[in-house]
Amino acid sequence: MTTRLKCHPGIGSPVTGQALVADDNFSARYDLDRINGVFSRPQHILVGQSYVDKILVLNTAKGGVASAWMLHEMKSRGVAPKAILFNTANTILAQGAALADMTMCDRFVDGDITRLIQTGDQLHVDPDNGVVTLIDPD
Repeated sequence: MTTRLKCHPGIGSPVTGQALVADDNFSARYDLDRINGVFSRPQHILVGQSYVDKILVLNTAKGGVASAWMLHEMKSRGVAPKAILFNTANTILAQGAALADMTMCDRFVDGDITRLIQTGDQLHVDPDNGVVTLIDPD
C-alpha cells in the first residue's frame, strides 16, 4: 500500500531516497560533522549516523544564518542530505535550502512526521505539490 502525506508546498526538486528519522531538532552548525557527513553532537539521537544522501525527517530547525549557509557549503562538497522534512521549519533554514537547491518540506497535514515515517522507509518527495509518498517495498 502506498501512503501519501500532504504538506505545505516546499522548496527544491523532487527526490527519491531513504529516510533517516529522529524525534529531535536540527542545526547544521551544531549537530553535524560536515566534513565526514555524520551527526556529531553527542546529545543528538542520530549521533554517529551518516546523513549523506538521506532524506532527513526531524522535528524542527534550529539556528540562524550560519545553518543556512552551511547547507549550501555541504551541498557544494557533495556531503549533504537529499532532502530535509520537518514538522516546522524556520524562514532562515528555508532560505538556506533554497540557496543550496536542497529539497525541504514542512507542516504535514497528517500529524507528526517523525512518527509517520520510519528510518529506512523509501520516500519520494514532491515539494511543488506538497506531497511525500512512502514507496511500498513490494
